[in-house]
Amino acid sequence: MQEESLDPIFLSVVIPMLDEAGNVAPLLRETITALEGYSPVGKAFEIICVDDGSRDATAAEIGATRREDSRVRLVRHARRLGMSAAIRNGVRRARADWILTLDGDGQNDPADASRLLDIAWREGRERKILVGGLRARRRDTLGKRLASRCANAVRRAMLRDKCSDTGCSLKVFPRQSYLDLPFFSGLHRFMPALMAHYGNEIVFVPVNDRPRRHGVTKSDFAGRAVMGLFDLLGVVWLIRRTPAAGRGRECY
Repeated sequence: MQEESLDPIFLSVVIPMLDEAGNVAPLLRETITALEGYSPVGKAFEIICVDDGSRDATAAEIGATRREDSRVRLVRHARRLGMSAAIRNGVRRARADWILTLDGDGQNDPADASRLLDIAWREGRERKILVGGLRARRRDTLGKRLASRCANAVRRAMLRDKCSDTGCSLKVFPRQSYLDLPFFSGLHRFMPALMAHYGNEIVFVPVNDRPRRHGVTKSDFAGRAVMGLFDLLGVVWLIRRTPAAGRGRECY
């Protein structure tokens, strides 16, 4: 087992997971390899896996990897709380000033993280910016792609956030910028619009999208559409009723 380092941690990786047995070990190995090969981070990172009430061997597989590398940490929910809560609880426990989020199913490619970090850090690590991935070639089912495209079009028209893919979990942002946002259960789908409203720059980068190795998607398209509409109306109200903190320059 790798011993915990007393050196500063530059990056905290937060990965929400729900019933991802079989995907855990390959994803964590890839993430560790990708970050150790990226010189601005090296070994100065941690990976916080948030098990959102899994009923399979997800937690056990995370624990097995942690026994090999103590930079891997496990946060467990007794019951399913949803992706936004999983991200929130991971970020709250993070020790670094910068956060990288990845999806737990392995469809995000950890090798893309270095490009997002290069953009986020090219003007220094005090920058207020969110760098988000845009999945250029979606590897999901046709139904999921069509549902996502429709939801993104409606959200983009109402919020004017110019983001065609808020569902991509691959994002880099300052921990404090995230914690400054108002929290609600659908926050992860509205981060670009809210980050911009609260004074952060927003940059989108095309990234790789891969097929799921094991398990099935957890998305409930009908339920998500209904709740997503209510969330969208709430975010529109929130932005209109909250003074902007100085909108950041948007780069695409």
